[in-house]
Amino acid sequence: MRRRTPVGDPVTAPTSSAPGSELSTELENEAAFGTFPLLKHERLWSGWDYTWVNTALAIATWAFIVGGSTALLVGFQDGIAAMIIGNAIGLCFMVLASTVASQRYGSEQYTMLRGAFGVVGVAVLVFTVIVITEMGWSSLLAVMAGRASSQVIATATGAALSQYGPAVTVGGLLSILLAWFILSRGPVTLGKFNKVIAPGLAVITVVMMVFLVANTSVGELFSAAPLAPFDDSTLNFMVAVEFNVGVGVSWYPIMGSLARMTSSRKAAVWPAYGGLFIATLIAQIVGLASALTLGDSDPTVWMVPFGGPALGVAVLIFIAFANITSMSSIVYSTILAIRQSSGQLLSRISWKALTAAFFVLPAVMTFFPQFMYEQFMVFVSVSGAFLTSICGTALADYFFLRHQHMDLRQLHLGQRGTLYSYAGGVNWAGLGAVAVGALFYLWLYNPITLEAQPIFNVVTASLPAAILSAATYLVLMRVFYRNRPTVPNATALSKEP
Repeated sequence: MRRRTPVGDPVTAPTSSAPGSELSTELENEAAFGTFPLLKHERLWSGWDYTWVNTALAIATWAFIVGGSTALLVGFQDGIAAMIIGNAIGLCFMVLASTVASQRYGSEQYTMLRGAFGVVGVAVLVFTVIVITEMGWSSLLAVMAGRASSQVIATATGAALSQYGPAVTVGGLLSILLAWFILSRGPVTLGKFNKVIAPGLAVITVVMMVFLVANTSVGELFSAAPLAPFDDSTLNFMVAVEFNVGVGVSWYPIMGSLARMTSSRKAAVWPAYGGLFIATLIAQIVGLASALTLGDSDPTVWMVPFGGPALGVAVLIFIAFANITSMSSIVYSTILAIRQSSGQLLSRISWKALTAAFFVLPAVMTFFPQFMYEQFMVFVSVSGAFLTSICGTALADYFFLRHQHMDLRQLHLGQRGTLYSYAGGVNWAGLGAVAVGALFYLWLYNPITLEAQPIFNVVTASLPAAILSAATYLVLMRVFYRNRPTVPNATALSKEP
């Protein structure tokens, strides 16, 4: 079989009538839109490219809402501390669990998880935790883009439009349509958009902070009280920390599949951590400050009054488009996961049709914009309970059980191979570890009832849940699969990337 050509844009890829060109195009498309591992010369993103991708992801409107949600519990100084601690912890084990293996082997992360969960076990997680989580984030981004477009229309026409009215729904639906169009063009096109969006968002975020300070005051900002705190100040701070840990971990479902496009581990790990951490923090601080001083963290509400019609509208248009590119990145990785987890079930469905099907539920949720805003903290925390546990299990499997050695051929053979096949396609040690970790998290802190154990005020919930999941997995693997080989043989190791 001939080697694949570098992954490009399959829509505009050159065609040829030469023998084998059809096969070459098919393999190229499979590398971009399917589950084939990328060859080294196909990994096109440098460290800077990946930094821009992560920056564009991080400075979407959701980061402002995270800051505003943090303001419910703590003031400005404590809020910054909570966001730094929470994101630092969450991003640390999220990045290690998602990017390292995928970058080394050029494979999307859900194929790499077959050792930890089995072929069917990965599908169980993908079609429950991952799909629900990513549909939720996509819905939120669509609603936020809809609010930005609604505010633009209100400014242009002078009409008084509701923050949760029909214009928001229409704008959200249009943003989904644009995200689907960008997504259909492939990862290279997505990367090109992010090179423009990311620097622009960084500048706009700084501009927003300047407007905030200029229209309020530094003294007012530092003295502002939290909006809806508990009676216990320690609990307020720890819940704020835990919420931000959940935000950091929430990147897990997409990071590995994006990291496989990078040229080296250095180009994957540090841009993922630094790009997400710094960019997220800057945008969250703007959201925190605006919520404490203005009562609303969403810049679509206050940017036009502060910046004036021309500048305000320009910023809102840019923010709306940034949400669209963020949505595209999320769905790209999620569809890769769905494809590899479905076996032959969805392999014949075209990329455009599959992505369109994914957007159905987010499109429905644009009709309930207020619900998406009001349930934001609960959504982040509950999904974080499961994602944290998946991260802990993945870390234990790749670093401690398999010592960073995988067999790509066996991974793609799945149940037809030997090294990563399990009875019924399920590694019960992996699923059991995730269940134990998630239940432990919800026992330490229940984001629905807001009940917390006293120890939560010391250790929070995510990090202990991740550690418990990892330990549980290693113990269960020794109990259930004591005699199974965990690393490829010496011949296979010599052929690793």
